[in-house]
Amino acid sequence: MNLVIPAWLQEFAPILILLAVVAFVIGRLPKVKDVDHSAAFRKRRVLNWLPLGLTYAFLYMGRYNLKVSKFAFEEMAGADGSALMGNDDFGWIFGVGTYVYGFSFLLNGPLTDRYGGKFSILMGAAGASVANLLMGLCAWTLLNSGPGNEFVSTHFLGVFTTLYAVNMYFQSFGAVAIVKVNAPWFHVRERGVFGAIFGVLISLGVYFAFDIGGMILESESLGLTWVFFMPALLLAGFWVIDYFQVRNTPGDAGLPDFNTSDASSGDDGPRKSSKDVFIMMLRNPIILTIAGVEFCSGFLRQAIMQWYRTFAKQTDAALGLKGDFVYENWGMLLCCAGILGGVFAGVISDRVFKSRRGPVAAVLYGIMFICACYLAIGYQEPWVGWVVLFMSMAVIGVHGMLSGTASMDFGGAKNVGVAVGIIDGFVYLGTATMSFTYAFLLPKEQFDEAGELTGPVTDPDNWQAWPIAMIPLALLGLLLATRIWNAKPKPKVAEVKA
Repeated sequence: MNLVIPAWLQEFAPILILLAVVAFVIGRLPKVKDVDHSAAFRKRRVLNWLPLGLTYAFLYMGRYNLKVSKFAFEEMAGADGSALMGNDDFGWIFGVGTYVYGFSFLLNGPLTDRYGGKFSILMGAAGASVANLLMGLCAWTLLNSGPGNEFVSTHFLGVFTTLYAVNMYFQSFGAVAIVKVNAPWFHVRERGVFGAIFGVLISLGVYFAFDIGGMILESESLGLTWVFFMPALLLAGFWVIDYFQVRNTPGDAGLPDFNTSDASSGDDGPRKSSKDVFIMMLRNPIILTIAGVEFCSGFLRQAIMQWYRTFAKQTDAALGLKGDFVYENWGMLLCCAGILGGVFAGVISDRVFKSRRGPVAAVLYGIMFICACYLAIGYQEPWVGWVVLFMSMAVIGVHGMLSGTASMDFGGAKNVGVAVGIIDGFVYLGTATMSFTYAFLLPKEQFDEAGELTGPVTDPDNWQAWPIAMIPLALLGLLLATRIWNAKPKPKVAEVKA
């Protein structure tokens, strides 16, 4: 009897092996000095962050599925005969959505600090689920000449810009929620490891979006509509799990709370107004410097993730990158790179740099700057995919370390919603800047009479703006990261051993 293993499980095997190795390594690390949680505490903490983290990963699936859908929409003609979603259309839809995401933190950060991270993850999962359902229904009308077909086809850019913006508003609850919930559960000196976990979750979300989403798109029984329906369904299921499983603090789970030694430890005064907290954070030079670094991270991370495969596909006749190992396994390799980057950054931060986040960010930005400079002259070489994967490893390591960890440290558990809102808001302002930049700089698609891609977009020489635009952002991120080399949080009171 031959055992038939599904294709997706075969592809997921390297990630499972890598996760097992990571779990083994982290499990074998010596205990953090003076942080000795009970076995019951550690078990309940896993049961808290795991469903929360998987919800966050599926939010990613329901965010980057827009890029997966582009591979189908760009081959469909709109009412004017052009591609429904060309490079410029994608740039505008993704750009508007990421601007909405960035500015949503002005509202959602304070809401999370007031009502808790559980409230926010439930809001994010519910809203993103509905938005993905609506985008899936629009795709269905286009494929099946259903009700509204002519309207959606004629106003495709406006319809998808609006729905994706709604999706991204609710998506913005996710990052705030995961950091807000986990801040009371992790001591400052063990948050580097949490940063590694944060990087793993981001990486799994990327895999779910690109590779699982790609398999769904190519499936005869599922197809384009399920690129949106699947994350909608998964988010609805995890909404139920989170409702019953996630707790905001150890105390809410029947366990003793403890001093985390972050910036709000010992602050037992009355809750400040949202305005006062924003002013306090905006006067904090460390928070602002981290936000600046993460603006650069947002630009660089998505410049790689959103555009490499489009570059490879549209220049395939000249470079032959489309069918290579990196292109065909893009989501899996991004996932592995992100896991390695997150684990490297987290473990080195806690174990080598004594829970300082700046040195790790500076080292990783140095890697990105060198790689960006190389890409400017070597982006047409056959190993370009491996170079951008190496950059992805570095930038996800930085993102997990700063948005997922430093925001807890310097915002403190009490005000981390506003802190991560400011920092992650800058990440997506950087992403939006990237999207509009490339919508303007990159060549646009043209089709011949047979419907085949032709014109400037197929010439690799017209894509040089793609790597060149990364260089100043990588240099700026490196310089800013060096300014927080020695930064550590200062608790309001002296630390009490956990």
